[in-house]
Amino acid sequence: MVATHQIRLARLKRLETLLPRGWTPGDCPDGARLLESLGDAYAGPKPTAGRRKLQRDLEALVKTGRIEAVNPGGKPLRYRRLTDAPDEDQAIWEYNLQSMRDLVAEALPQHQLDRLWQRLLNNAEGLRLDEGRLRIVPDTLRLQPAALSAQVLEAVIEALAQRRALQVLYQNAEEERSDACLHPQALVQRGPIPYLFALKNDEEEPVRLYALHRMIRAEVLTQTPAREAVGFDLDQTIANGQVDFGRGEQIDLELRARGYLATVLIDCPLAAGQDWEEELPDSDFDIRVWAQVPQTGQLLRWLLGAGANVEVVAPPDLRRVVAVQAAKVAALYPE
Repeated sequence: MVATHQIRLARLKRLETLLPRGWTPGDCPDGARLLESLGDAYAGPKPTAGRRKLQRDLEALVKTGRIEAVNPGGKPLRYRRLTDAPDEDQAIWEYNLQSMRDLVAEALPQHQLDRLWQRLLNNAEGLRLDEGRLRIVPDTLRLQPAALSAQVLEAVIEALAQRRALQVLYQNAEEERSDACLHPQALVQRGPIPYLFALKNDEEEPVRLYALHRMIRAEVLTQTPAREAVGFDLDQTIANGQVDFGRGEQIDLELRARGYLATVLIDCPLAAGQDWEEELPDSDFDIRVWAQVPQTGQLLRWLLGAGANVEVVAPPDLRRVVAVQAAKVAALYPE
């Protein structure tokens, strides 16, 4: 990947150097002339692929302010250079900066900062922040990872990559063992445990979760393609709470919050579309919050972890569950 990145930077430098600084449109080449001059750099199995690659490079140079079209809206577009002959280090830095800006522009509207951080930590092709300058710290107690079999982990990754079925010996929480043919769909890391989403044997549904540390052995069935689950989407599955063993049910949550938690919920909503208002002056709480969220164990753990700083108002079933669990905890600590 690093080599590919350097090849593109060299190509961008050649392209920029080829452009004149004049204003006369006739002196400024269009894409066809550039492709003719730099044919070796844009050679490909199809002419259209080379033209698309050239267009992406031109757009990248326009974004970084290195070049511009002298006839905006014209056909064909003609380009001129805005700067002196490019300094290689400066060109690389500007290209990397623009790549970073593109990552930020993509991540922020989708509230996907976690993906942005991972890209910056693992970026082999451009601007990168190593672990000495960027660290992702969980806001809950981090448990030690479950012990895994290297053979099992390797087989699961291979099966997913090649879209092949897996023959697995699985041991459940009651230590009962069974053989199953699994059709892998996706792999997720939930807390300290990785899970495999897969169809079992000949079932068309449901897509089940299998903990990797409960797999005694796994064998890739190289001659058996994995069946794809109809309608399975990993992002939607996570959003529905199914990674936390939820059933994808959305509930209308209403709660009251106070102290540090009130500030947190204002700055970091429970979900898109969350609404809140201040409580009355004589209230024991600071704000009242409404949000639609998936009903999962993760939600219950969060509510219980908030302690006396949150009160569940609705739905009634969840309020009762929290009350029962809080009473059980209180009973463990008699005065």
